[in-house]
Formats: sequence, C-alpha cells, structure tokens
Amino acid sequence: MLTPTKELEAQLGLELATKRQEHADLDAAIHTLSQSPLADRMLIQRLKKRKLALKDRIVQLENILLPDIIA
Repeated sequence: MLTPTKELEAQLGLELATKRQEHADLDAAIHTLSQSPLADRMLIQRLKKRKLALKDRIVQLENILLPDIIA
C-alpha cells in the first residue's frame, strides 16, 4: 500500500475529524428524535443510514491513516 504524502495525510486527517463530528451529531439527533412520540420514523431511518455511511468512511480513512502493520 502506498503511504500518503504529508499534505494528503493532513487532508485525510481533517476529513476524518469532520466525519467523526458529523457522526456524533447524527447520533445525538437520532437519540433526540427517538425520544419524541411524534418522531418521523422515515427521517430517523434516513439519518441512521447516513450515520452508517459515515461510519464506513471513517473506517476507510482510519485504515489509510493508521494501517495495520504485521510485524
């Protein structure tokens, strides 16, 4: 696997931080909406799907930035 340049590594690190924050924000929104008796179930499902996609991207970025090194 190619190692990213310092500039690319910085960009990916920034994207990772942004995705983690967005993931946390979605988690809070989903929790808040789930507590409401008038919650829109379709909206909650869409938010959960978006949260899952974010988690997948977070894992991809972590694998690029912190590759497993078998010693």
